[in-house]
Amino acid sequence: MRIEHIAMYVNDLETARDFFVKYFNGKANDGYHNTKTDFRSYFVSFDDGARLEIMNKPEMEDPEKALNRTGFIHIAFSVGSKERVDELTNTLRADGYQVVSGPRTTGDGYYESCVVTIEGNQVEITI
Repeated sequence: MRIEHIAMYVNDLETARDFFVKYFNGKANDGYHNTKTDFRSYFVSFDDGARLEIMNKPEMEDPEKALNRTGFIHIAFSVGSKERVDELTNTLRADGYQVVSGPRTTGDGYYESCVVTIEGNQVEITI
């Protein structure tokens, strides 16, 4: 068994798509639009076959996202090396994203950083 994809609602579909394409080498499909409900989505595929569905529809709630909350907390991307973790973290910081931890080696042995990215959602960057 494997996870087929993970989905997330966003307010700005194109900005979210462009973020994952730019920083994580995602490949986006042409998008989907249900004209009856105005639901829109993109699937972003990554090199290892993982996929992220980013979606939007009218009248979504958008409460503030606390860093420490229940539910899904981050998406983790393995970038292959400590150097690449450092490089991508520095790039995201320079581009104005908030780095909330790392890069560091955690108590359970992960080398990682965690960055608050699009619309307050966290992305973990690890080896």
